[in-house]
Amino acid sequence: MINRRTFGKAIGLGTGAAAMALNLPGTASAAGTTAASPNGGTPAPTVPPIAAGTHTTFPAIKQVKAGVLDVGYAELGPSHGPVVICLHGWPYDIHSFVDVAPALAGLGYRVLVPYLRGHGSTTFLSHRTPRTAEQSAVALDIVAFMDALRIDRAVLAGFDWGSRTADIIAALWPERVKALVSTSGYVITNVEAQKSPAAAAVEHNWWYQWYFATERGKQAMETPQDRDALCRLVWQIVSPNWNFDDATFQRTAQAFTNPDYAAIVLFNYRWRIGLLRTDPRYAHYEKLLAAAPSIGVPTITLDPALDPFTPPGDGMNYRTHFTGAYDHRTIQNIGHNLPQEAPTVFAQAVVDADHL
Repeated sequence: MINRRTFGKAIGLGTGAAAMALNLPGTASAAGTTAASPNGGTPAPTVPPIAAGTHTTFPAIKQVKAGVLDVGYAELGPSHGPVVICLHGWPYDIHSFVDVAPALAGLGYRVLVPYLRGHGSTTFLSHRTPRTAEQSAVALDIVAFMDALRIDRAVLAGFDWGSRTADIIAALWPERVKALVSTSGYVITNVEAQKSPAAAAVEHNWWYQWYFATERGKQAMETPQDRDALCRLVWQIVSPNWNFDDATFQRTAQAFTNPDYAAIVLFNYRWRIGLLRTDPRYAHYEKLLAAAPSIGVPTITLDPALDPFTPPGDGMNYRTHFTGAYDHRTIQNIGHNLPQEAPTVFAQAVVDADHL
């Protein structure tokens, strides 16, 4: 989920005129026949409308050795098309993009959707590798993934952990990022800042983070029945309008059976609040990220209005972090899992970002 301190003042939703507010249900598409480039570039094609839940599966999952991992990933679209990498969050998996990916592939993109470390078929190559999950470690996994597939540059698009990962790569390795779609804006974690309390209403949203800091939370994440119940509850809370069925949840919950899932999730949340130390191999990158580096690649930020982690101000409180071509959109009636709840809207943002 999102960075607590990034949204430390997220108690209400702003209505700034600078943002684009889209009153769209999960099945809606962008209006018009051609999406104009927000900054006057080449007009972007319109993504054909696709109803949420149209697709349920990906083609056979592929595997590639990349860095410290054997990464499992879905691939759709022409092999020589422009590359889009879609990055999921917690407690989700690649199925958050099960409708987005074919929509983009249909427009000629090569779409790659990797399982993050500790999820699905992504496994560590060595039992000796520490099962850590600092934000820079996850980002370096994706850089290694790109290297393994000989991808120099790609459009990166994500939400939750995926937004953070994409933001980090765009900030530290901008030459690898053609364009960026970041749900919830600038979500790079500042561990030092997270040591200070946030408003009570914000802390309330982070109940599971404090739960994970306890032995009870650890036991829950290591017990399949309790783990799945917890993850399903999070889905319901952060996406109040998403009427997913049991089959939809179970398809994603299969990714939680990864033997390193509990260790990775627990490390990530405990590390964010300063309970675990950064692995020395990532200390340099975390020092760079602590300075809140700006992002200069073309970017579209998306705020799902029903997500309890969406900050007020229609993106204005993080606007200064983005120094390149930029557009912001607030998506009404949609919760945290934006790409799965509103796939046409998310896919259109990817295409538009590519044309900024």
